[in-house]
Amino acid sequence: MKKALSIAGLLSVTLGYAQTQDTIKSEKIEAVTVIAKKPTVQSKADRTVFNVENSSILAGNTTWDIVRMTPLVSIDNNDNVKAEGESVTVYINDRKSVFTGKELKEYLKTIPADNLMKIEVITSPSSRYEATGAVINIVLKKRDDEGMKGSISLTNTQNTKNNQYGSLNLNYHKKNFTQTFTGSYSDNVFISKSSNDYSYYANKNRQLIDSETAYKNKNPSFSSTSEFELNDKNNIGLVLEYFRGNNSSDSDSYARFYDDNTFKYFNYQNTLGKNLNNTLGTNLFYKYYDKEKNKILDINLGLNYDSSEGYTDIILKTSNEEDILPEEWKNILASERTLINTYSQNRNYYIKVDYTTPLGKGGTLEVGGKANFNNNVIPNTYQDLIKNTQLNSDFHYTDNINSLYFTYSKTFFEKLETRVGLRYEYINYKISENVGNQGRKDSYGTFLPNLLVKYAFSPNYDLSLTYNHNLWRPWYSEFNPFEVPNNNGIFYRGNMELLPNPSDRVVLKFGLFKKYFISARYMFTDQDYWENYKQETDAEGNLNTIVFPDNFKGKVEKFYLFANTNQNLFKNKLNVNFGIGWYYIDNSDFNRRNNLSQDNNYISYIGGSTNLSYTNLFNKNINLSAWMSVDNQNNGNSVANKYNYFHNFSVTKIFPGAQIETSLQFMNIFKRPSMTTTTYSQIGTFKNFNRWDWYGVSLTFVKRFGNQKVKENTKTDVEKNAGGGK
Repeated sequence: MKKALSIAGLLSVTLGYAQTQDTIKSEKIEAVTVIAKKPTVQSKADRTVFNVENSSILAGNTTWDIVRMTPLVSIDNNDNVKAEGESVTVYINDRKSVFTGKELKEYLKTIPADNLMKIEVITSPSSRYEATGAVINIVLKKRDDEGMKGSISLTNTQNTKNNQYGSLNLNYHKKNFTQTFTGSYSDNVFISKSSNDYSYYANKNRQLIDSETAYKNKNPSFSSTSEFELNDKNNIGLVLEYFRGNNSSDSDSYARFYDDNTFKYFNYQNTLGKNLNNTLGTNLFYKYYDKEKNKILDINLGLNYDSSEGYTDIILKTSNEEDILPEEWKNILASERTLINTYSQNRNYYIKVDYTTPLGKGGTLEVGGKANFNNNVIPNTYQDLIKNTQLNSDFHYTDNINSLYFTYSKTFFEKLETRVGLRYEYINYKISENVGNQGRKDSYGTFLPNLLVKYAFSPNYDLSLTYNHNLWRPWYSEFNPFEVPNNNGIFYRGNMELLPNPSDRVVLKFGLFKKYFISARYMFTDQDYWENYKQETDAEGNLNTIVFPDNFKGKVEKFYLFANTNQNLFKNKLNVNFGIGWYYIDNSDFNRRNNLSQDNNYISYIGGSTNLSYTNLFNKNINLSAWMSVDNQNNGNSVANKYNYFHNFSVTKIFPGAQIETSLQFMNIFKRPSMTTTTYSQIGTFKNFNRWDWYGVSLTFVKRFGNQKVKENTKTDVEKNAGGGK
C-alpha cells in the first residue's frame, strides 16, 4: 500500500510539472482536449454515475474491469457483483441481464470497455426496476452520424499466464436506420489459489485444505442492434446477443484431516472440468416518443436462452501419511473416481410495457408492467467409475413473475423534487427433483414502495432523502438439492426451502457546491439466506463437509457514512474523484437467534476509492489514469479478516491523425489481490483464503475509423431528471 501511495504522490508531482509546461495550442490538441466535460463521478439523489466515455481508463480493459473500478462497487471471491456490500441486479442499456455470478463475469469480459459511456450505480431505484436491491446500469455509446465507423482493439495481458483479447466495433447510420455490431474473442488462462481451515466445535475435527485451479476460457461473442425510425415519433428495433464459452479447468486439492489435533488421513483430489456454454438473447422493441408532449410508450418482447453442456471428472486418493510430496501421489491408487455429466438449459420469455406522460403542472406519471416466464432444467448423471454405479438427477424449476408499477414525480416551486412509487410483484413457482422425489410449489405477492425527496436550498446546497423496500429472491440453481463435489474436496448442494430476503434502506445525502457530497445510509433486514455448513457420513463411512445455502432469521442493521468529492483542475485536464466511507454492522440479534459465534456481533471498517485522470500530458496527446481502492467485504455470517487493496495505472498515447491509440496498463503490481474471510456456522468456523489472478501488465492497440462523434442515448428530460436525477 505504501508503494501505491508513493506512486500516486509521484504521479501528482508529474502532473503538476506537466501543467507548467502546457501552452494553449488548440491546433495540436483539439482532438483530445475537452474544455467543459462531465465530472468522472456524479453523485445524484438516487445514484452514483461513473462517466467513463472520454476516460483513458477504458484502453486495454473490458467492461468487467471497469465495473470493478466503479465507486461503491466490489467483487467477492465468487465473482458476485455487489454495491455497498449488497447484491445487485445488472442492467445493460436499461435491459436486465440474464447472467449472474461467474456467468456475468465472462459475459461482461466480452464487451469492450471502449464501447462504454457510463456506469450507473442506482442505490435507490424507482419502481420501474424489478424486485432487487441496488441496480447497476451499464450504458453503452450511441453513434448516429452518417456512414460507417468503428474500431478494432487488440490486447495482450501478462499475469500468471499470457492472455489475449480482441474486439471489433462497427456502426452504420443512414437516414432513419442505425446498425451496430460488436464482436469479440478472448483466450485466457487464470490461476486461482486458496487455503481453507475448517474447525468443528463438537468433535474438534479439523480440515486443512490447499488447492490450485487453472481456468482456461475461449470466448467468442457478438451483439447486434438494429434500429429504424418510422417517423419522428416512432422507432422499432431488434437487439441480438450471442455468447459462447469453451471453458475448462484443472484443479489439485490437498486436504489433511485431524481429530482433536491428531492426524487421521490425507486426501488428494484432482478435478478436471469442461463446459460448453451458449447464450442467445433477443429483444424486439417499439418506442413512441412525443418530444413536444413528453410522452413515451416503450414495448419490449424478449427471449433469452442459455445452456451449459459438459462434464467433471474427479479422482480421489487417500494416504495415512501426513507428509507426502505432490509427485508421490501418482503411485497411489484412486479410492474414488467420479464422472458427472450435465446439460442444463434455461429459457426466459418476457413482455414489458412502460408508459410515461405529464400529469398536472410539473408532474410526471410513469406506469408499466412485465410478464416474465422462466423454465430451467439441470440434469446430472453421477457415475462411480470404480463401483460401476450410476445415479441420474433431474432438477426442474419454472416460474411466472407478473408485476405492475407506478411512479409519480413532481417538482414544487423549482426547489423541491419528489418521487413516490409502488411496485407489486406476484410469483408462482414450481420446483422438482427426482432423487428422493423432492418438490415444492409456492406463490406469494409483494408490495415494494419507494420514496425520494430532494430540496435545493440554493444552487450550491441541496439535501435528499430516499427510502426503498427491496426483495432479493434466490437464484434458481440455489434450490437444487442434488449434492456434487467441489474442486477443493468438499461438497455443495442447494436447498429447496430457501426464502426470499426482504430489506429496507434509508439514505440521507447532502450536496455542497455540486462537488462535495456526504451521505448517511441505514439498512436492515429480519431474514436472509447465506452459506451454511454441516458434516455427514457417506456410505463408505467417510465424514464429508457439506456447504449449502440456508435461511437465517434475525435482525441485521447496517450504518454507513460516506463522503465524496469530484474536482476538475488545470483547465479540466486533471480530474480527481475521492470517496471514503465508514461502515458499521450490528449482527448481535442475528448471531443470537442462529446460535452463531459472538465474535462478529459488531463490525466496523473503513472503505474508499480514488480515480485520477489527466488529459494531454505535455501537449503530447498522452493520457494518464490511476485507480486505487480499499475494500473490506462482510456478508451475513461471513466476516473479512483483512482489507483488500487494489490499484491500476495506465498510460495512453493517442495519434489523432491516424486514429490510433496504444495503452500500457499496470494492474495490482505492488500487491496481488487476495481475500481472507471467516464464516461462522452452528457447527464451527470456516476460514477461507483466496488469491486472485487480477494483476500484471497489459498492452493494447486500438485503430479507429470513421467519424467517432458520440451522442447521449436518446432520453427525455423526464427520463434523465425525474426523481432527483439532476
